[in-house]
Amino acid sequence: MDSSLEAIKELINQGEIEEAIERLDSYLVTCTTDKDKVYYLKGNAYRKLGNWQQALNCYQFAIDFNSESVAMYARDAIKDILSFYNKDMYNQ
Repeated sequence: MDSSLEAIKELINQGEIEEAIERLDSYLVTCTTDKDKVYYLKGNAYRKLGNWQQALNCYQFAIDFNSESVAMYARDAIKDILSFYNKDMYNQ
């Protein structure tokens, strides 16, 4: 992961979620590689905001770019959590 993605990851860890999402969106415009990592981080940001659907969407994009992405585990974990605790929210 390059240094700008590491900096964005640190923003997410510090709770600067909106800023991180803006930077990830900007990064996606110009990046030609690592899109799976960008979408994985974006999914993590949305997960921290409690926006489960956007998180799932981003994780799926990451998996679409790289079928071996760690986003697969994050996506599956969210699906399990939502199906167990809140079936109505998951089925929207």
